[in-house]
Amino acid sequence: MGDFVNLTVEDGVGTIRLDRPKMNAINFQVQAELLEVAHQAAADDAVRAVVVYGGERLFAAGNDVKEMADLSYAEMAKRVAGVQAAVTAVAEIPKPVVAAVTGYALGGGCELTLAADFRIAADDATFGQPEVLLGIIPGAGGTQRLARLIGPSKAKDLIFSGRFVKADEALALGLADRLVPSASVYEEALAWAKQFVNAAPYALAAAKTAIDKGLGVDLATGLAIEQQQFAGVFATQDSKTGMHSFVENGPGKANFEGK
Repeated sequence: MGDFVNLTVEDGVGTIRLDRPKMNAINFQVQAELLEVAHQAAADDAVRAVVVYGGERLFAAGNDVKEMADLSYAEMAKRVAGVQAAVTAVAEIPKPVVAAVTGYALGGGCELTLAADFRIAADDATFGQPEVLLGIIPGAGGTQRLARLIGPSKAKDLIFSGRFVKADEALALGLADRLVPSASVYEEALAWAKQFVNAAPYALAAAKTAIDKGLGVDLATGLAIEQQQFAGVFATQDSKTGMHSFVENGPGKANFEGK
């Protein structure tokens, strides 16, 4: 367990918890700890799905501006790969990942939500990429993942203006996928994650890889990625189990072993 980020596992669901009072500001230590726990969640076979959570009060209000304010170009050039690496590690967890968003998800916090596969947000949550108001830009994937999620023109509107986005607009934009009362966010995220605990993990990983890798290439290359992933799952015992179960008992009754 780190000082500010930890991973707990219960009933097949891993929770990555940010806990750096008061605002979960993401400093370099948080990034290092997040990178480590993301790798742990990816490697642990007991983890079938992941919830990323900042607590009941807020998700994360952004990167630690005080820590960055006096850094030179040369100093940040050395650190920027690490800034991106932590969020990318979350995005590359080969399992379903849901962000449970309460309160504020701003700057680096918003970028972390973008690394999830699904976002369940409080109906009073606030999203935003306000970096330009500080004279900088998103540096942990915001310019890339936000544009891919909601489209380039909408992403430019949010990033150029730096404006905050309330929950209802976030839902309309596709920045949030479901809104629930604030007190229910974590439980709803757990419920979403638990639906995958008994699923075929290699099939889920292959589907996630095909979608995510395909987003960054042309259609022909994306189809080639899909072909590779589709053929690959036939090397798993779960594919035999699932297909024979379907033939004999109908859909949704297979008992997958993760092999």
